[in-house]
Amino acid sequence: MRTKIIFWFSLLLIVNVACRSKSGKQQSTEKQDSQSIKIEPGNIISGKVISVLDGDTYDILIKGDTTIRVRMNGIDAPERGMPFSNISKKYLSGLCFGKQVTIEITGIDVYNRILAFTYLDDGRELSHEMIKAGLAWHFKRYNSDSILANLEIEARKLKKGLWVQKNPMAPWDNRRYHRQKISTKDSFNIREDER
Repeated sequence: MRTKIIFWFSLLLIVNVACRSKSGKQQSTEKQDSQSIKIEPGNIISGKVISVLDGDTYDILIKGDTTIRVRMNGIDAPERGMPFSNISKKYLSGLCFGKQVTIEITGIDVYNRILAFTYLDDGRELSHEMIKAGLAWHFKRYNSDSILANLEIEARKLKKGLWVQKNPMAPWDNRRYHRQKISTKDSFNIREDER
C-alpha cells in the first residue's frame, strides 16, 4: 500500500513539474511575441482578418505568420446556439473577413485575447457597426462609450437584428446560466431566419 502511495505521489510530482516547465516556456514565448509586436493598450497594429469565430471575435495575421485573436471592445454578440449567433457571425465576416484592418489595443481579457477597437480602411469601426446592425449588445459592464450605448438604443427602437425579439437573452446571462449548469436550450425558440 505504501509503495502505491509513493508511486502515485511521485507520478503526480513529475506531471506537475512537467506542466510548470511547459507553461513557463509558453509564457516566455508569449512575452517575446508580445514585445516584438508590442501588444499593450494604446498600440495600433494592422493585419488581415483570416478567421471569424463569432460576432465579436476574430483572428488576424500580422507580421508574416503571427496570428493574434481579437475580442472586439465594447460589445457582446450572441453565443453559439443563441438566436442570431450565426447571423451575427456572418455579418461580421462580411464586414472584415479577408480584409486589412487596423486595431487599437485596449487590453487583454481573461482568455488572453486582445481587446481592441477595429477599423476598416474606410474608417468604420466594427464594434459600432455590429451594434448599429442590432447584432450585438453594448457590453456596459466593461465599456461606458456613450456612442455605443446610443447606437444600441437606436437599434432597439428600430427593432433591428436581434431586437425583433421581445426580450432577447443577453450573452452574459446565457454564460452565467451555463456556469450554474442551468440549461438554456428550451429558452430559445429559434426560427430559421434567426439562425
